[in-house]
Parts: sequence; C-alpha cells; structure tokens
Amino acid sequence: MLGFPGVSLSQRNSLVSAEFDVPIVLENQYFRIRMLTINDVIKDYDAVMSSVDHLQGVFGPGITWPIGLTLEEDLIDLGWHQKEFQRRTSFAYTVVSLDEERIIGCLYINPTMKGNYDSDITMWVREDVVVDGYDALLFDTVKNWIEGDWPFEKPAYPGREISWADWELLE
Repeated sequence: MLGFPGVSLSQRNSLVSAEFDVPIVLENQYFRIRMLTINDVIKDYDAVMSSVDHLQGVFGPGITWPIGLTLEEDLIDLGWHQKEFQRRTSFAYTVVSLDEERIIGCLYINPTMKGNYDSDITMWVREDVVVDGYDALLFDTVKNWIEGDWPFEKPAYPGREISWADWELLE
C-alpha cells in the first residue's frame, strides 16, 4: 500500500541514525500510539474497512486504498510495515484505545526526497471517531511528538500542512 515502488528494502538506508532510540510508544489520556504489527491484523482490518469512504484521499489524490482490501492483503501490509520498522527504513504505528480493544487509526513516518523535507508523515483515524475530534487530536499529538522526540529537521505533513497539489509538484 504505502511502499515505495521500484525500491526494495535493501536499497534504502535507515530513516534515522543508528544512535537514535526509536520511540516505541506514546500515550496520552485518549489513546496509545505503538508499533503496528501483524498481531493487529483483525482490529486493523476492522478499522480500515469501517472507514473505506473516509480514507479516500488521505494518502493523496487518486489513491483508492483500501477499496477491495482483503484480510490477507492487510496482513501482508502489516508484515511489510513491521519489517520496515525493524529495519528503521520507515515507521508505522497503530493508534489504539488505552484498553487495546480498538484501533482508532494509524500513523506512518516515511522518508521523502521531495523539496527540502526529510520525512513524510501521514495519519488517519477511523470514520466513527472524527466527530469526537480525534483526527485533530492525533495530528496535534503527533506533531508535538515529532518536534520533541524525533530527529527530523523538516517533516512534511502532506494533505495537512501542504496541499496534495503542492506536494505533487515538489521534486
């Protein structure tokens, strides 16, 4: 889904230095952000498939994911994300309720070569929590976390702080 076409894992360098301690978890009074793994597949699939229409355009214009996504394809996606996290080439986090019963959304921290940005950060929340303000809460939480705990000098938030049209024009 969110891989980099034509670029294998072995061809990419780590997104962060070997000395950087990658944050494993962030928790507030509303949710926990932790590494996404294959063990999350059932709850992740529920969150994704309950929000298919809502997720259209979250990753850019013309991206139709997750239309037609099967449970098996979701498992493959999660395995890919988990391996990338372990290799430090990108980082996918799940956003879960504090009791771990429900996935609220996901966060993706990816490398980019666009403009002078050093990371591409996207996220989503399931459709039924948008009305409760969780999208804005997640964005604010993530932005503060990235600024405070991650080594990025110029993170990009396409679709949020830079329009998709402007993002697509960057080289």
